[in-house]
Amino acid sequence: MLRPSKLKSFFLFGARGTGKTTLLKQLFGENDCFYLNLLDTEYEERLSASPQLLEKIIDESVIKKKIKYIIIDEIQKVPKLLDIVHHQVEVNGLVFALTGSSARKLKRGGANLLAGRALTNHLFPFTSTELGDQFDLNSALAYGTLPSIFNMPLELRADYLRSYAETYLKEEIIIEQIIRKIPPFRHFLQVAAQSNTKIINYSKIARDVKSDVPTVQNYFQILEDTLVGFMLPAFDTSVRKRMRKAPKFYFFDCGVQSALSKLLNVTLVPSTSLYGERFEQFVINEIRYHAIYKKLDWEFSYFATKDQLEIDLVVDRPGMPRAFIEIKSTSTVQAEHLRHLHRIKKDIPSAEYYVFSQDTIIRNEGGISCFPWQRGLREIGL
Repeated sequence: MLRPSKLKSFFLFGARGTGKTTLLKQLFGENDCFYLNLLDTEYEERLSASPQLLEKIIDESVIKKKIKYIIIDEIQKVPKLLDIVHHQVEVNGLVFALTGSSARKLKRGGANLLAGRALTNHLFPFTSTELGDQFDLNSALAYGTLPSIFNMPLELRADYLRSYAETYLKEEIIIEQIIRKIPPFRHFLQVAAQSNTKIINYSKIARDVKSDVPTVQNYFQILEDTLVGFMLPAFDTSVRKRMRKAPKFYFFDCGVQSALSKLLNVTLVPSTSLYGERFEQFVINEIRYHAIYKKLDWEFSYFATKDQLEIDLVVDRPGMPRAFIEIKSTSTVQAEHLRHLHRIKKDIPSAEYYVFSQDTIIRNEGGISCFPWQRGLREIGL
């Protein structure tokens, strides 16, 4: 689990509902910090109109009371406050925890990101490791692992996820004024969610949503900037060639992706393509989240050739061999599941090759290691 250091100010980025505020209040304690929530409309409006008010608030509510820690929730709503934060860190040695569910305003507005005076952390939905005995794979694939999901009855989870998807549209898109016309973006969201785990065809998606390729590319950038998904580039030893190839896109949570794609009422059945795609999404997110939490400088991509040979995940691990990973939802790994890895292994013998699945039998087939997916995470260094 993420445990930011209290010795230095930091940013904590994460999508809505990942538990940023709860984590920080547990870290600092309710009585040891001053909490400022920019989702409070009154605070946001006052501080937007006059950012200098923050200095007065700090002087009266923090310094005089000898409080050292300050939490500011959703800092992207008033980026100009970062100049005040910078000053307070330098002059008074205060420690700030600054949360955000959108990096877009900060990046686009040229906000003061404190020039190394604040570390950067990311928070994601629960991982299987964090949930421990409470983890249930079928539930994770159907409803995701947002913290709020575990505090409500099963029959309410679909309604919560629908509400989450609508809240994302309202709070992150409309209120933040990221785009001018919401109907095309709403349609795009559903098409993008249905394209989850697949190679992005910008032209086809543009036709489907009656838009153009640059607009669709910008829409995908919005999804990345608001932290609800990430691009997985195509593998190539040349960075320049890698950038020219079409990426894949993965949503950050299976439940949210299901809500956006209007599939919450569809029962997930093992051995179907939908189940396999959801399993792939979940495992790749698990690998990525664990690597980020451990602050590993790993790079992720997928492998594809012109003759449609495809490997789900390639992991470049500094100081370790490159790992090619096939992700299969099957409970019985068979020879056909290894075929693509065997072909690549002939050309790149120095790499390591894995199959992660629900098969409980651990074995090595011609240099390809087959593991249950949770054990597989440990084997690649997580």
